[in-house]
Amino acid sequence: MADLGVMALLLGLALSAYSAIGAIIGEKIGMAALVVSARRALYMTTVTAIVASGALINAFVQNDFSIAYVADHSNTLMDRAFVWVAFYAGNEGSLLYILLALSVISAISVWFAPKRLARSMPWTIAILAIIQLFYFGVLAFVASPFELLATVPLEGRGINPLLTPPGMFSHPPLLMGGLIGVTIPFAFVSGALIAGNYGDDWIDVARVSAIITWGVLGTGMLLGAWWAYTILGWGGYWAWDPIENVALMPWLVMTAFIHSIMVQKRRGMFRMWNVALLNIAFVLAQLGMFINRGGPVVSVHSFAASTLGTIFLLFMMVSLVFAFALFLWRMPQLKSDRAMESFVSREASFLINNFLFLAVMGVTLWGVLFPVFSDLARDVSVSVSAPYFDRVNGPVLLGIVVMMGIGPLLPWRKTSARSMKQWFVWPIIVGLITIGILVALGIQRPVAIFSFGVLAFVATAIGEEWWRGTAARHRSGDNWALAWWRLVNGNRPRHGGYIVHISILMLALGIIGTNFYQQRTNGSLALGESLVIDSYRIEYVDTFDSSRPDRIAQWAEMTVYQIDPDDYKQEISFAKAQGSSGFTLKDSTLRPNDELIDTIEPWHGFYIDFNMASVRSGIRSTVVEDLYVIPRDFLADGRVSLAVSINPLAWWLWVSGPFFIIGTMVALWPQAAVERRPARKRLKGESEGEL
Repeated sequence: MADLGVMALLLGLALSAYSAIGAIIGEKIGMAALVVSARRALYMTTVTAIVASGALINAFVQNDFSIAYVADHSNTLMDRAFVWVAFYAGNEGSLLYILLALSVISAISVWFAPKRLARSMPWTIAILAIIQLFYFGVLAFVASPFELLATVPLEGRGINPLLTPPGMFSHPPLLMGGLIGVTIPFAFVSGALIAGNYGDDWIDVARVSAIITWGVLGTGMLLGAWWAYTILGWGGYWAWDPIENVALMPWLVMTAFIHSIMVQKRRGMFRMWNVALLNIAFVLAQLGMFINRGGPVVSVHSFAASTLGTIFLLFMMVSLVFAFALFLWRMPQLKSDRAMESFVSREASFLINNFLFLAVMGVTLWGVLFPVFSDLARDVSVSVSAPYFDRVNGPVLLGIVVMMGIGPLLPWRKTSARSMKQWFVWPIIVGLITIGILVALGIQRPVAIFSFGVLAFVATAIGEEWWRGTAARHRSGDNWALAWWRLVNGNRPRHGGYIVHISILMLALGIIGTNFYQQRTNGSLALGESLVIDSYRIEYVDTFDSSRPDRIAQWAEMTVYQIDPDDYKQEISFAKAQGSSGFTLKDSTLRPNDELIDTIEPWHGFYIDFNMASVRSGIRSTVVEDLYVIPRDFLADGRVSLAVSINPLAWWLWVSGPFFIIGTMVALWPQAAVERRPARKRLKGESEGEL
């Protein structure tokens, strides 16, 4: 298998080199047959990547510990289902996965490229082939996953225990696939610029590939947050870790691109801006690869430092110089067809939104790189923690949410005062009512209350848009459900975007709740003892273990009761006086209003070979709040050490995921054929672009 894998990588190296050279020479001398041959060579690199990947996977299945990578990331005790995870668990295997993903999506995008791009396709093929050439070269000569051991061990080390939860079957592949996927729209746009195609022929390809990449990357980040919340055992879901940030930054820039590409498609504007956004996203993706491959920025998620850091840094610098040299060369030909007519228009709102996205990206980039600059300038290692990102990015992100409600309500070109009044009255009223209700209920934290009002404003704006469009179709004879479906189906990109906006509102709801209103406490319980926090009583009733040769695992069975705080008035008062959110009860006697509502089984495991602990939190989740129990350790005297928190609105973080995926799919779904029906009269205050 090792020999087959090495041969496949070397053959792929030769094919990608031939594809790049053949495409360039064939275009320069006008030899169409050579360009066709280069295209076919690009297709064949996919075959070699599949063969190399298959060889490594087969080595895992066969427990071929003569291969160093297999010995380092598996053993005979590992469930065969984890072969897929072990494939990309280390540096070398993850690079092979990235190459596999790049070759497959490159072949698909070139195969389905529209004929109108024929003039620029040789250059697109060359760019894709050169990037593949880089990865083939690294895998063949620097970080081979097929390196053999001089002495074959009888047993492998095993898979990293943090990679065994179900989310790891999809989180890393989606994240890596999303980062490398930015290459596709970048290659098509760059190929068009080199060929002198300054029009908008590349819009549809760039938009579709960008949305797919954006959706994959966003889903990967959300799954990563869920993994952190349920597995890592620190009580949160997003720590602004450098590896999290290097995925977030290109996603933010791609979000800006997806919005502004609509303006280019509709109004012939922002052409130069969109090319710059794709360049930034591509370079940021390379930055992510660099940091994840042993770069100078410390992260709990990155691979061990190695010579790969220097190689990927050089590749990132070459990418940066190429992208912006090409941009500056062709910039005079990228002027917009039209000038902006009014700053109170949809295109202006998209532009403001884009600047806000770039502001968040810039703040995040500075937080990631500042430790490097500090180390170089003062030889002092520093770290930028979550409070910096929360305080600086928080207001900007709230501004983005506000623009989510304003932008779609504004018509193209310019907006009249009458139209603004028609569309904004109800969202503003609902937002103010929401703030008033929260204040009347005694809810604390003015920033959070204002943020909830903003969410209500945006949700009402989307609802109003759907209501008016659906009501108009209902008056034409459709029933309400069919009217709404035809409204969405009539403009899928727009209404798919609205569904994504709803998912972002859900995500924001969870972020606000967990960040502003979380309660925490710690305690150690013996069997029969309870820990009380807010309106919950958690009783430790049993423990059991299930040890294996590679780990020591223990569970704690706990019953959860809903309590009446009046029954515990004295204990609660004492705990508050001590500055604690909870307290421990030695007495197992239940109070009159204690009601059993759930049983949870938090889990704690210790992996001997890795000298690493792993936990599975016990979580009781409702739409209102999560009760979150972390088993920090099982003590020698029979007690269990717990960290307990109440995370308000955390459920909304995870329900946002399906809405995000559905909205992305709706926006991507091919537009239905135009339905011939009588044109309706425009509603009062409705713009031309909304018909």
